[in-house]
Amino acid sequence: MTDIQRLLHSQFQQLNRTFLAEPYLPIEQRISILKQIKNSLITNEQALVAATSKDFGYRTAFDTVLGDLLPTVKLISDTIKRLPKWARNESRGVGISLWPSKAHINYQPKGVIGVIAPWNYPIQLALVPVITALAAGNRVMLKVSEFTPHTNEIIKDIFSGELAAHCHIVEGQSEVAAAFSELPFAHILFTGSTTVGRKVMQAASQHLTPVTLELGGKSPVVILDDVNIKSVAKTLLFGKLNNAGQICVAPDYVFVPKKHEHQLLQQLCELYKQHFKDGVEGKNLTSIVSDSQYQRLKSYLVDAEDKGAQIFKPLEENQYDDLKHRLGLHILTQVNDAMNVMQNEIFGPLLPIMSYESLQQVIDYINSHPHPLALYIFGHDKERISFVSQSIRSGTLAINDVLMQVTADQLPFGGIGESGMGHYHGIEGFKTFSHARNTLVSGKFNPRTQLLLKQNKLLITLLKWMYLRR
Repeated sequence: MTDIQRLLHSQFQQLNRTFLAEPYLPIEQRISILKQIKNSLITNEQALVAATSKDFGYRTAFDTVLGDLLPTVKLISDTIKRLPKWARNESRGVGISLWPSKAHINYQPKGVIGVIAPWNYPIQLALVPVITALAAGNRVMLKVSEFTPHTNEIIKDIFSGELAAHCHIVEGQSEVAAAFSELPFAHILFTGSTTVGRKVMQAASQHLTPVTLELGGKSPVVILDDVNIKSVAKTLLFGKLNNAGQICVAPDYVFVPKKHEHQLLQQLCELYKQHFKDGVEGKNLTSIVSDSQYQRLKSYLVDAEDKGAQIFKPLEENQYDDLKHRLGLHILTQVNDAMNVMQNEIFGPLLPIMSYESLQQVIDYINSHPHPLALYIFGHDKERISFVSQSIRSGTLAINDVLMQVTADQLPFGGIGESGMGHYHGIEGFKTFSHARNTLVSGKFNPRTQLLLKQNKLLITLLKWMYLRR
């Protein structure tokens, strides 16, 4: 066992002892914990805005408040409101064969939950699963991203003092993450790439630890032919440039009817010039998080152009800032699957556009690739929308919108296939981090036991008549 493994194991054991000493926290105490976290986030708003901006090189306050702080605080408020109802025993029927017993489901905390957070939303994607796990009565170990050290400092401060007994923060690079995944958690939630998700699942299998994987992939946009193209372009521009496109549910590529392709391209360029007229020198564009990610995106552009893509830059200048790793919008047409930009999740402000003649062509293409985390459909014909949505499997679906489906507190969030497994948010998150215990309650009067002990023929005849007939 390495020093890192010994340290993490010791931290895990300490949290586990705390859990075992009080394995069912009263609901009032859980709510008190959530309120403390909420108050700390509100108090530290400006500090968190400044910290995330340092971590990214530059990040707009808009992206941090809208994408990180608001969803997290909103979810805490909603969880506080609904937790007493979620935690109640859930009555279930038992049928005549188990009369006069009664049954219910009792939601038990699982134990110590492991959460591995990514860098792109270092507040929301770290704290939302933590909050949900704490609401379910668990203790948590949170592995924060090594790429957001300034934000991590504030998160560590939030979980100092008495909250340290409920959530322990772990920092470190890949070797720490690997050792973290091997701990005998009661459940582990990982947010990140599909490649790393496979490794987390493999490590968790050593202890038969259940996993929730929130991955990503290429989320397609399907535009039908009855839309207002300018309105669609506005929505796409917001979805692609929010957090500089560094979002797991960002629109990754667009299918547009051939007759609308030129108009969509034109509208995207005009709207970009209007809202981002200063390009990378403006204060409303977030930086790419690191130079390595920035160079990856630039290499996608070179690769795509070499393989025949046309690349449109809405601005002639201010499209690149190599020093601060900032990148303006790039629209790509005439793309194909040989290009890196069409093989990998983009995670940046590059937007491939493909035209189509028939919807079946679009459906066949999307279904020939791994299931996306998000599917976006723009249109107003209910039958055609239904046809597309029922023909394609995806983790989430938004119609005439982008990104916002993730912020709906009462909707489960999760992927399917290579875009993930399992859910959190809302009551589904509470249930993910709880053990639904089957509970049968029999009272003093229970003639069934005596009849079963005697292998009573009348009882068997009655049960056969009830259940073994066509």
